[in-house]
Amino acid sequence: MEMLNLYQNNYLIVFVFLCLGILLPVVALFFGKLLRPYKPYESKYTTYESGIVPFHDSRVQFNVRYYIFALMFVIFDVETVFLYPWAVAYEKLGIFALIEMLIFVFMLVIGLIYAWKKKVLKWT
Repeated sequence: MEMLNLYQNNYLIVFVFLCLGILLPVVALFFGKLLRPYKPYESKYTTYESGIVPFHDSRVQFNVRYYIFALMFVIFDVETVFLYPWAVAYEKLGIFALIEMLIFVFMLVIGLIYAWKKKVLKWT
């Protein structure tokens, strides 16, 4: 019975943090909207270009390759996040963790080879 109370207390703590994580930003945004000055006029909605009146749309189109390259960087950067704790605790984890990490790295290498074959990493 004591073990059941311990688990219920853990879930209660998670529930409290979840409620606080949702409630605090909502309350902060509500008070910000309530307290800020609201004086809309047309010139506030124009693009600021050093005091010069804007003469065209300020949006710039980027090549899709930049986004794909950034996504590839994020994927392989996250790999190092998973490799570092494994390397620190390698002696405690044993051969099973070594095999798991080799499978993980092998899957990432397969993804890199796939991206290379699809010419995702080619800039021209």
